[in-house]
Amino acid sequence: MRLIIVGSLGGQLAAASQIALNNGAKVIHAPDEQTALTLIRSKGADLLMIDVKCDIKGLLDQLASEHISTPAVACGVGSNSDEAVAAIRAGAKEYIPLPPDPDLIAAVLTAITVDEHKFIYRDRNMMQVVKLADQIAASEASIMITGDSGTGKEVMARHVHNKSRRRGKSFIAVNCAAIPENLLESELFGHEKGAFTGAVARRIGKFEEANGGTLLLDEISEMDVRLQAKLLRVIQEREVDRVGGSRAVKIDIRLIATTNRNLQEAVKEGTFREDLLFRLNVINLNIPPLKDRPEDIRALCKHFAIRYAEFNALPPKNVTDGAMKVLINHSWPGNVRELENTIHRSVLLTAGSDIEASDIVLPDGKPHMEIQSGSSLGDQQTPEGTEPLAAASLIGRTVADVEKDLIIDTLKHCLGNRTHAANILGISIRTLRNKLNIYMSDGVNVPGPGTQPMPNL
Repeated sequence: MRLIIVGSLGGQLAAASQIALNNGAKVIHAPDEQTALTLIRSKGADLLMIDVKCDIKGLLDQLASEHISTPAVACGVGSNSDEAVAAIRAGAKEYIPLPPDPDLIAAVLTAITVDEHKFIYRDRNMMQVVKLADQIAASEASIMITGDSGTGKEVMARHVHNKSRRRGKSFIAVNCAAIPENLLESELFGHEKGAFTGAVARRIGKFEEANGGTLLLDEISEMDVRLQAKLLRVIQEREVDRVGGSRAVKIDIRLIATTNRNLQEAVKEGTFREDLLFRLNVINLNIPPLKDRPEDIRALCKHFAIRYAEFNALPPKNVTDGAMKVLINHSWPGNVRELENTIHRSVLLTAGSDIEASDIVLPDGKPHMEIQSGSSLGDQQTPEGTEPLAAASLIGRTVADVEKDLIIDTLKHCLGNRTHAANILGISIRTLRNKLNIYMSDGVNVPGPGTQPMPNL
């Protein structure tokens, strides 16, 4: 792990650095935010540890504007609750009081390394894919991971990396669909100072940042054909040319790509290069849709129920057998993302400790009654005048209106954090931003970063 410590940390810098070093991190010190920016652009980082006295929001906003996604934790001398709250609202993932506690810093480093990408699978269909992944992980072959959106392609890519000989090195992921076409080239290959308007300093690209490790090109099918040609050359020559640069930079990476599209059809349509497909698709790992993995649904439901109860500071929630039947019988067109969103919603809306079938509100907005043996949902009677509240409150409203309320409420819950909200909603960050732009143009008050959270239900 590459750790950059920003600020003076009230004289506790040496102790914090030593603890991080003892836990295997490579530590660099940046006395101020501008130095930190320069280091991140030139060397990359897996984690920032920032003094609360620094401008955390300004630094993280600048990184976001340059499409650099680096998690940050805030540190401060003592336990000042106001400083801690301000740091979290500014975008820090955690607050660590100083003097540093070795176990706490070790736990934070471990959590960031894991990056919340737990690989949970129990179903036989998924086990077959994992078996093949484990078999080829130690090789240097490029891998194409295919499957519907939300099935867990990035999680599988991380699993391959963690099983490979490069597991001690960086795993860098780039979502080709989330970055504007005119910025993707610079994002991948880097640029020199003055290469284009806004290039205020040299910045290394994701290929250089992943040097020695693994680079994931997520949704590779969304890459422009012109850029595909440059990517093909990089794969063949094992070197990159920064935008505006005068010399090539040698790289050593393992390449993994993902797509939810049929690339053979894309080749026929002329939107994807056949020679690039041959280079990337040395090994294919096809992840089955969630509806074909009932045991995975069971395991993931329990995992998400625990995770979101803890996240929202709520008592533990248990998914009952009746609720589990409803969940297993749903088709899950949004796959794991849709399931995660559904369980998060159920955790928030369930008053007791048990999530019952009637607490499950699927994306159609309707609660589902428990499936009884020998009967179907359609056979069940609902006494007149006792229509479930959640369903009754939706009558007469348009789908777009309900969707808008769900997005705005989720964004408030996430303190205005777009990325977190998109993950909960099971949509891409690009889709979320497009919808928010529409809402704002209609005069809707869209929560910004640091917005007060919604009260627990």
